Amino acid sequence: MGYTTPTAIQEKAIPVALSKRDIIGVAKSGTGKSCAFLLPILEDLINEKNSEITNEKKQNSVLRALILVPTRELAKQIANAVDDYSKYIDIKKVAIFGGISIKDQEKKLNAGVDIAVATTGRLLEHIKNNTINLSSVQRVVIDELDTMLDMGFLEEVEQILPYIGKNRQISMFSATINSTVKKLAKEFLKDPVVIEVTNQRDHVEKIEHQIVLVDEDKKSELLSYLIGSRNISQALVFVNRKLEADDLVKNLNLDGLKASCIHGDVRQSSRALALRKFKEKELRVLVCTDIAARGIDIENLPCVINFALPETINDFTHRVGRTARAGNDGVAITLLSVRDYQLMAEIEKELLLKIPRVELEGFATKEKKPRTKIREKKSIKDKKFDSKQRESKDKTKSKKPNKTKFRKTTKRG
Repeated sequence: MGYTTPTAIQEKAIPVALSKRDIIGVAKSGTGKSCAFLLPILEDLINEKNSEITNEKKQNSVLRALILVPTRELAKQIANAVDDYSKYIDIKKVAIFGGISIKDQEKKLNAGVDIAVATTGRLLEHIKNNTINLSSVQRVVIDELDTMLDMGFLEEVEQILPYIGKNRQISMFSATINSTVKKLAKEFLKDPVVIEVTNQRDHVEKIEHQIVLVDEDKKSELLSYLIGSRNISQALVFVNRKLEADDLVKNLNLDGLKASCIHGDVRQSSRALALRKFKEKELRVLVCTDIAARGIDIENLPCVINFALPETINDFTHRVGRTARAGNDGVAITLLSVRDYQLMAEIEKELLLKIPRVELEGFATKEKKPRTKIREKKSIKDKKFDSKQRESKDKTKSKKPNKTKFRKTTKRG
């Protein structure tokens, strides 16, 4: 695979996983989590299969590992990673998710598999239909747990885990640890090792950030101009709403830029086709929403564009983290209108970034900008002089006589 040294999460998680301890891993997308939890699983499977050969008891593959993920795209990505890492060993896997034939998945399960990568909804269908048996599973991985919780899959995860045998190891990987993650861990994990290896700033700081100021009603026009004038070969564009994605694709195609989109309302087959065409550079622009983009991994992606700012800082780091992966260069461009000035300032403050703002010729902003008070930098000498003046004023005030006026009162009777 061309790996030379382990990433931080791999270096810390792999030995713990091999020791059969439960894990809570806190790491962002693009840090090598898939490799961190897949290699220990494959190591165990190799040992088991070698033992079977030695004892001359080779059997059909039995499901030993279950990997739960929030989206179809991530399920396919991890399933492909299993193929890559197990290229020279006899490992059988199945990807279980909705939008495709459940019968094909049943056939693979009946033939015997070692690893299942699944989204929760389709997995529960198989459990209900008695087409999968989880009692033999020894290793469970829940990837992108915070995303699963955001998408409302907590109840489904809680339904699935009791079907797995008691002698199991569970690894939960999440970008953040919140109270719900802790509750789930307390309910199902035994004395877990907490591994926290990345700060939100780590990867973000390595990316070349740019902010282009633009009026809200000029964003679509500017996006086409930006991609064309800078000759950007591939651009992953993020929006917040499905309708916004559809409209943007129409405009881009009218401007001669081949584009497509992926979001929750797009059929799985169409999403897979759009992603494949984008990876093969048949499409120049892929527009997507945050949820649909979970798990998208595009090799050497040169540019990510925030057409609209996301609602959270975590989503911002996830978006820009699609570029500059595995040591490659990458640019993250944010199209910023007045209404998002405050949010952008909060993102920069949290991630310790200071991104210069530019305006492009022909797109000068006309929206009314918020007033900002600029403080002049003063020398230490000037600060001391100001301090003495304030002290002098305070002393003068204290010497003045009290001029409080008293009302005259008269006694009655």
